[in-house]
Amino acid sequence: MKISTILDHIDNGHMALPEFQRGYVWNSEQVRGLFDSLYRRHPVGGLLVWATDSSTAKHRGDGELASGIVKLLLDGQQRMTSLYGVIRGKPPKFFDGNSGAFTGLRFHLESQTFEFHQAIKMKDDPLWVDVSDLMKQGNAGMGAHITRLSSRPELAAGIGDYVARLSRVLGIADIDLHIEEVTGADKSLDVVVDIFNRVNSGGTKLSKGDLALAKICADWPEGRDSMKARLKEWSRADYAFTLDWLLRSINTVLTGEAKFQHLHEKGAGEIRDALAKAAKHIDTSLNMIAGRLGLDHDRVLFARFAVPVMVRYLDQRQQKKLGPLDEKERDKLLFWYFQAGMWGRFSGSVESYIDQDLAAVEEGGLDRLLEQLRLWHGGLRTEPAHFTGWSSGARFYPVLYMLTRVGEARDWGSGIALRANLLGKMNKLEVHHIFPKAQLYKRKFKKPEVNALGNFCFLTKGTNLDISDALPEIYFAEIEKRHPGALASQWIPMDRDLWKIDRYREFLEARKALLAAELNKRLEELLHGDARWLAGPSAPVIAEAVGKAASGEEEAELAALNDWMGSKGLPEGQVAYELVDVQTGEQKAVFDLAWPSGIQEELSQPVALLLDEEAAVFSLASQAGFRCFMDVPSFKRYVEADVLQEANPLQLSTP
Repeated sequence: MKISTILDHIDNGHMALPEFQRGYVWNSEQVRGLFDSLYRRHPVGGLLVWATDSSTAKHRGDGELASGIVKLLLDGQQRMTSLYGVIRGKPPKFFDGNSGAFTGLRFHLESQTFEFHQAIKMKDDPLWVDVSDLMKQGNAGMGAHITRLSSRPELAAGIGDYVARLSRVLGIADIDLHIEEVTGADKSLDVVVDIFNRVNSGGTKLSKGDLALAKICADWPEGRDSMKARLKEWSRADYAFTLDWLLRSINTVLTGEAKFQHLHEKGAGEIRDALAKAAKHIDTSLNMIAGRLGLDHDRVLFARFAVPVMVRYLDQRQQKKLGPLDEKERDKLLFWYFQAGMWGRFSGSVESYIDQDLAAVEEGGLDRLLEQLRLWHGGLRTEPAHFTGWSSGARFYPVLYMLTRVGEARDWGSGIALRANLLGKMNKLEVHHIFPKAQLYKRKFKKPEVNALGNFCFLTKGTNLDISDALPEIYFAEIEKRHPGALASQWIPMDRDLWKIDRYREFLEARKALLAAELNKRLEELLHGDARWLAGPSAPVIAEAVGKAASGEEEAELAALNDWMGSKGLPEGQVAYELVDVQTGEQKAVFDLAWPSGIQEELSQPVALLLDEEAAVFSLASQAGFRCFMDVPSFKRYVEADVLQEANPLQLSTP
């Protein structure tokens, strides 16, 4: 079938996209390559469609289906969306993605190459043709181009070739693509999704969550949009969650399990009700975590897969008409949540651990849940040595942040308690190196010691800048004079001899003891005197993962990079991403910023940005299949050249 005919079928509702398909994920380089292949009449593969009755077909977008049999694209979505976007000059009605990937395609009549619009490069060259304009105007557009070029004497000799090349570009719409159909009454959604996954084994294969969502949307077409609306609400409150994560909570409410298999059996009404309940309980959980533990934004929200367990527990209480949580029960639930995050309960096999915890809730409520956590980990009391293992990474950050927010920690510049909601850009909390990195490196301390947890605290941005690279033996005395007690509030040992840089290792040991004591105190407060959960052997000391926590300057650099990614219509990376052993959940390394499924999810390789890291981190990242970058400029060049295919105008204008 001709490409032009396929596009007509999309317009009149005879061809559409099934609900379970993911959105558009191609980049501009892939679009350029597709048109280059079609121009040269190279094979680009056929299409696979599901021929089914439109009365029962569930499709994406708000376009209406034609009556009778319609064809839903199983394989070829990215190609057909790209073709439609360029030839029609707009996205199809089922579009969900970044339209910038196919906006502004140009063809050069002399070099016969396709490139995306680059203002400086193309400004004074009349041989660049806007492909979308040409396609929309057809022969009339080609005539206008020929007239324009013929008026320029320096181009007259090539007019014959230009006509042929313009015709060849227009002829792309007349190329035949083979269409293979999946038909038959036996082709249920299950069967079709299985076919889709087999066909796409090398591309965007559906996850279990995608399959569950496909089945939900088959009965409740608005389901995806309703869930996305909830995610946007949390995003506005600085919590970034995924559809897959939300589905876990919906599933635990409805089935009491982590695995999605039983969710398939539920009807639209049940799913709709479960979404409302899950969202309500998620809000309650987030408010408790933020209000009582101080973990009030996405950067410090560890153990997010503990939330579906909390949601199930809260829903069961509601079902049994037990009323709101009292203070003791609330704090015991938060004790479990924090301990689960601190020890990396959900860093390994997520489904297995959620199912174990859901079963514990059913068997014996919070007491059974806590006992299971203690049996799994080997003890819930912290010791100074544990803080050595937390000197880097995603688990360290929330622990120290919690202590800062719920304790009596005060800013060293203003003396104000950091538990308060501080307004203003300069009052944003930043990680501060107590002993400056440069001074420690100058004295030959190794990176793990420089970036030890005992050398970090949280201060406001303004205070962090004021202290700069001063040594504690100088600025500590000034702080203690201006704000007595402010140092001790941040668990600084008050033996002034330990403030000297030649006593740095002793300072670390002393501060680790103070931090451990503070953490145990705060955890005991959550138990309201029921200290049996902290009794028994201490938890084992986990080997320290390689990698370091980002400094304040690096954090700002990472945040700016994520903003830049968002401005390009690309997903933000995960800050302080944990590389873990999937079997044991043990933390192996911490990456400053990572896209573990690729910037184009499951279509490009995992990517990690590793700032000022040692060789061991790069080695582990490479072994795990990550493409690594050492600085932000080189990462941006990769994104622009390989993902966005955006040439730098300044470079183009340079001879």
